[in-house]
Amino acid sequence: MPYGLLFIASIIIALAVVHRPLGDYMYRVYTSTRHLRVERTIYRLIGVNADSEQRWPVYARSVLAFSAVSILFLYLLQRVQNHLWGNLGFDAVPPALSWNTAVSFVTNTNWQAYSGEATMGHVVQTAGLAVQNFVSAAVGMAVAIALVRGFARRRTDDLGNFWVDLVRGTIRILLPIAFVGAVLLVAGGVIQTFGDHHVWATLIGGEQTFTPAGAASQEAIKELGTNGGGIFNANSAHPFENPTAWTNWIEIFLLTVIAFALPRTFGRMVGDNRQGYAIVSVMAILAIVSIGVTQWAELSHLGTVPQAVGQALEGKEARFGVSDSGLFGSATTLTSTGAVNSFHDSYTAIGGGMLILNMMFGEVAPGGVGSGLYGILILAVITVFVAGLMVGRTPEYLGKKIGAREMKLASLYFLATPALVLIGTALAMGTDTGRAAMLNTGPHGLSEILYAYTSASNNNGSAFGGVSVNTDFYNTTLGLCMAFGRFLPIVLVLALAGSLAKQAPVPASAGTLPTHRGQFVGLVAGVTLILVALTFLPALALGPLAEGLL
Repeated sequence: MPYGLLFIASIIIALAVVHRPLGDYMYRVYTSTRHLRVERTIYRLIGVNADSEQRWPVYARSVLAFSAVSILFLYLLQRVQNHLWGNLGFDAVPPALSWNTAVSFVTNTNWQAYSGEATMGHVVQTAGLAVQNFVSAAVGMAVAIALVRGFARRRTDDLGNFWVDLVRGTIRILLPIAFVGAVLLVAGGVIQTFGDHHVWATLIGGEQTFTPAGAASQEAIKELGTNGGGIFNANSAHPFENPTAWTNWIEIFLLTVIAFALPRTFGRMVGDNRQGYAIVSVMAILAIVSIGVTQWAELSHLGTVPQAVGQALEGKEARFGVSDSGLFGSATTLTSTGAVNSFHDSYTAIGGGMLILNMMFGEVAPGGVGSGLYGILILAVITVFVAGLMVGRTPEYLGKKIGAREMKLASLYFLATPALVLIGTALAMGTDTGRAAMLNTGPHGLSEILYAYTSASNNNGSAFGGVSVNTDFYNTTLGLCMAFGRFLPIVLVLALAGSLAKQAPVPASAGTLPTHRGQFVGLVAGVTLILVALTFLPALALGPLAEGLL
């Protein structure tokens, strides 16, 4: 317990230290009028006028067009893998799995229905999956910045230029930090090598085949971009991806650092740093409560079998122990990372239920890179509307009126993902095809299915396990959940940003709700909890809560 508390405290301190400098740096990146030489070269190649701006429909079409082309390219790359250099003898990836994987990586979900070391060659891993780890994260950041501009700007249709935001986010933010992270991981023992298969003799006289891979470079951006797709099937539980306790620390830090720094960028862009501190406070409160519940459940080893053996170490890595594994599980589901260093299916019922609930919050504590910020801002909009109803006045947020159009867009945003989760889960549980892939029945079996569709629809990508998801049914339905769960909310966010940017500023009055104080922080956290509880409590009651009471 003392070591676990020290480990958690050191992560919190490190995030607090970098919050301001990194947030300020990202503010300068997205507000600068200067283009780097390499950026100007890219703009010329793709035919973009970097000094022009886009209205929200054009910005949205740019996001969708780029993502559609990315899905098609990654799909085709997998389908011709057997003809590419460095294919390691692997066949072309089957159509349904190619579709699922392409959508997964382009939507920043990184759901993996395959074993990376037994399916993907070097070109697909590097030119396909690793590239999408960068640009899908940059897309989420660009959309968040566009929404912030909607709050910050007055009487304009322009939200910036998607292509500029995409390129800057990739080159100026993700690439340099990922490079430093990869070097540190190599120093910690994460492998970075390419070549053909190697066969090693085991201690008992057998043989084991080792697949070489550029794991360190993939691992760094996998965590930094809140992606989650690993080179190896065991993901961050594999010693070639995460060999020691201090590389485990680095990976947790990487998967949370940008998401926790973006509220500072938000505060700088709207001209009031207090607004950024309020948003990051909501994120921190929800995160600390979640981590506390998960740590308590796992360290208390709740359940018949864990109580009998004295600890809940099943599915945990002995290199990290229960506490560090639980923290990684919390961090990866609080963000939209999807990386795992332990087997979530083996968590206690309450601990596993908390991981599901983390994703059901919309992954806003701190959430994915970009998606966490725009998700929590949508909840802030809903909160000021609810507060406005309480006092009988038109709600305002950051000098913008929240009217019928804004609330419709915010409400549709909130309802989109729960609809995908519950419909997908019901479809899987209600069909013979869906149930045939289940390895468990009862409440735990439902939890596994609920986790899968929650993970896909919220663009998380981690898996509970216990379900054979590499089937046409699951590859197709989970792929659809990933696509709609990513792009429908993005379009709604950009439409809201466009509506806000057109407005004239509303002067604050005595009846204006202060949105930089503790009262507002508590309201946003409360609205988040209440909305999620009302939406998902019946499903949770039939799954992890029922299992916890057995």
